[in-house]
Formats: sequence, structure tokens, C-alpha cells
Amino acid sequence: MRILIIGGKGTIGKTVTSAMSEGNDLIIASRTSGDFIVDISDSKSIQTLFDTAGQFDAIICIAGEAKWANFNDLTEEDYYIGLKSKLMGQVNLVRIGKKYLSKGGSITLSTGILADDPVVKTTSAAMVNGGIHSFVQAVALELENGIRVNAVSSGMVEDAYEKYKDYFPGHNAIPMTKVVNAYKRSVKGKDNGKIIRIYE
Repeated sequence: MRILIIGGKGTIGKTVTSAMSEGNDLIIASRTSGDFIVDISDSKSIQTLFDTAGQFDAIICIAGEAKWANFNDLTEEDYYIGLKSKLMGQVNLVRIGKKYLSKGGSITLSTGILADDPVVKTTSAAMVNGGIHSFVQAVALELENGIRVNAVSSGMVEDAYEKYKDYFPGHNAIPMTKVVNAYKRSVKGKDNGKIIRIYE
């Protein structure tokens, strides 16, 4: 399979890339490095990526940012960071990317536990994740040519435990093998419109 992984150099992305490398032709894109440079907050950048990179059998997005701060400190502009990047960035990947997918191809987006179990300082991030969940379930009803779309929603992963443990007191770190398997399930399986949750 020819698979595009956006965010393939990040904490989760590099592990997913390594696990998916055997038997697949992987193309890595990110904001600063990889085979292609893309800024998912800019739809023109997404269009340029696909125009240049060509056709794929699967698209995986493990990218997108949102502002973490106390609710009282968040400005309107702070919310737009997540809305433009993680939410509309992934919506535009589906909107534009579907034209560059093989028949029966798949698109896998990424969210997180905050959609269902938010913690302090995550008002914006939780809102964005929840929006993506609703989008995935709705757009799956309308995609053509057998194209599937799912979202992987993980808790705090093992490889990010030290960085985020203070934000998630009492949460269990999710083994990377479970996270990788969720992406494999979305790409290789038959799920469509599914939020693949890995919270324990």
C-alpha cells in the first residue's frame, strides 16, 4: 500500500511509521521535515501536497495543534489555533484528500481522550476533538468509491508520559503497541465512521 502519514516525525507518528513500514510504501509529510512539507492549517498547502505527491491507498494524520490554557485566559484567537489546525486541518485533509485516494482507500484522523474525558486547561482541545468525532461519523455516510474514514482517539501514551503526566493525574499511560494497532485497524480493517478509542 502507498500510505501518506502526516505528522510521521512526532511522538506517536514516528512509532506508527516504523510499525507500518514493512510491506508498505510510506510517504512522510510534516510542517518541518519529511518527504514533503505541509501545514494542515492552510488548505492551499494541503492541495499542493496532494498535487505533488499523487495518489495514495491510505492517508493517516497524526498532526494538529490546539491551545492548552485555563479557560479564563483563552482568547478568541487562542480557540482559532485548534479550529484552523487540528479541526479544519483534518476536515480539509478529508475534503481534498479523498480525490487522491484509490477506490476503497481510507483516511485515519487523530483526536484524543479529551473529547470524552477532559482535564483542566483543555477547553479548546476537548472542543476540537469532539468536533472531529462528530465529523467522522457524519462524513462516513457520504464518502464515495468505498472510501472509509475513522479517527484514532488515544489516552496519554507511554512515550509522552513524562511530558504530560502532571496534566493527567491518575490516568494510565497507553502502551504504544495499542496505539499502533488502532492505526493498523483503521487502515487494514473495514471500520468506517468509527472512533477507535484506546483509553485503558
